Amino acid sequence: MTVYLDTRHRRLVKLLLHTFTARSEWPTWGLVAGVYASWLLLVLAWPLLGYWTLPPLILVVVLHQSLQHELIHGHPTRWPRVNALLAYPPLGLWFPFPLYRDSHLAHHRRENLTDPDLDPESRYVDGEVWERRGQAGRALLWLDKTLLGRVLVGPVLSLHGMLEFEVRRYRRGERGVQGVWLIHLTLCAGLLLAIHGLSGMPLAVYVLGVAWPALALALIRSFYEHRPALEPAQRCVLNESGGALRWLFLNNTLHLVHHDLPGLPWYLIRRVYRARRSAYQARSGGFVFSGYRELGRRFAWRAVDAPLHPATQRSAHPYADQRRPCVSCLPW
Repeated sequence: MTVYLDTRHRRLVKLLLHTFTARSEWPTWGLVAGVYASWLLLVLAWPLLGYWTLPPLILVVVLHQSLQHELIHGHPTRWPRVNALLAYPPLGLWFPFPLYRDSHLAHHRRENLTDPDLDPESRYVDGEVWERRGQAGRALLWLDKTLLGRVLVGPVLSLHGMLEFEVRRYRRGERGVQGVWLIHLTLCAGLLLAIHGLSGMPLAVYVLGVAWPALALALIRSFYEHRPALEPAQRCVLNESGGALRWLFLNNTLHLVHHDLPGLPWYLIRRVYRARRSAYQARSGGFVFSGYRELGRRFAWRAVDAPLHPATQRSAHPYADQRRPCVSCLPW
């Protein structure tokens, strides 16, 4: 659902969306071409540069994940199938694109934000899951609430949550589960074989030296991206990061703006925010950070809050388990 601050704000957004840049979507088209071309060139450079190709490859894969997010929200074309084709190549390996797409669209139901039963991207758990995890599992959940912990154990928790839920879906006999994974695993196998065939890069190097650290880096963006609050608008952060991470995450750090205006393209988010900065900060209830450096100073080894959601009672919704794609499984 689109939310405007007022009539003046609505006019500004509409005006920006009617500019040549927004109508042509050339920044996103350029990003699509740049991401895939850069990835291919870096893979081909492996025989010449060896392990020096890994750091830029990691960045390109993270940028690809940010691009997938943009494609889900209707860019650069009006045709979802075309956008899906552009997003489908699994450069990051771990998550099938349809799983991410369905999960993320469910995440945009404002009233469910942070609810561990209904928000598929919630990093919180309910009382039942908390008790079931045991002492070691709860310690990992606490560690995931620190910035360094998110990088270290976040990928493990993400993959565990995703696989746990997908196994439950398979056992329930849900349609489409096998097909999604068959396509995804086939594409991953083809991608890895192509990498090795084109460049000679060992498969383990790409999996452990590119895909794994890319997932860890992507999880930084979602660190303290949402918090429990009575007002849905106060559950979304405004991270004013102005450095490389802002570009890597395509301005999605200004997360309240994205949730209010999910169809706003990445290259307009910062401009819209700057035009009404004070109003957005008030709307967020002061959930504002100057950047990831501030988050690192404050929460490198200190938990931002508790993993247990304040509303610890399990959701009364009779289909909560079916509606939840997975708990804490996706980094976006």
